[in-house]
Amino acid sequence: MNKKALHHLLVRTKSIHVRYLLVPLILSILVCMVALRANNLRMVQLREAVYVADKAGGDIETALQGLRSHVHSHMNTGLATGDSVYPPIQLKHTYQRLQQVEKDRVKKTNAQVYTAAQGYCEQQHPDSFSGSSRVPCIEQYVSEHNAQEREVPSAMYKFDFVSPNWSPDTAGYSMVASTILFITLVVRLVLVMILKRLTS
Repeated sequence: MNKKALHHLLVRTKSIHVRYLLVPLILSILVCMVALRANNLRMVQLREAVYVADKAGGDIETALQGLRSHVHSHMNTGLATGDSVYPPIQLKHTYQRLQQVEKDRVKKTNAQVYTAAQGYCEQQHPDSFSGSSRVPCIEQYVSEHNAQEREVPSAMYKFDFVSPNWSPDTAGYSMVASTILFITLVVRLVLVMILKRLTS
């Protein structure tokens, strides 16, 4: 290209004022930051709803589904374990209630087993009024028939959710706009510098 054509290109490039790119860039960055913050605040509200439902014994599944849906479709909402030892969402109260149900089941079952053992041993040793020969019989019956607590798997009540790197929402679109404007601004500045050197 000759210097005249390069000079013409320089004039046209310089006509795209930096402020035409810088102002929208700053605005789109601000919009992106506000939208990312809003995404995170909404996640915190939904997470709190899960905790409230867990504590009150309410509709945990609906609360979890709302949280899961929001995190999976919005940036800056992740609830992943990461460096933490414990998962971010733990349904502590639900887990404790299930453990108590299991303890109550075992207690009730073992009370029935003991009653059955007394009846069985009375039939086996009808002449033993003092109970001396019935005691070993009862102990053996109970040891053979008593219920054991089943472990409630805690992993079923711990959750972590990963948010996407980009999402088609206000935060995502403003991030794309910021990236395009930044690249355009850099290209414009570099192009003007190169053209100035070539035309001087």
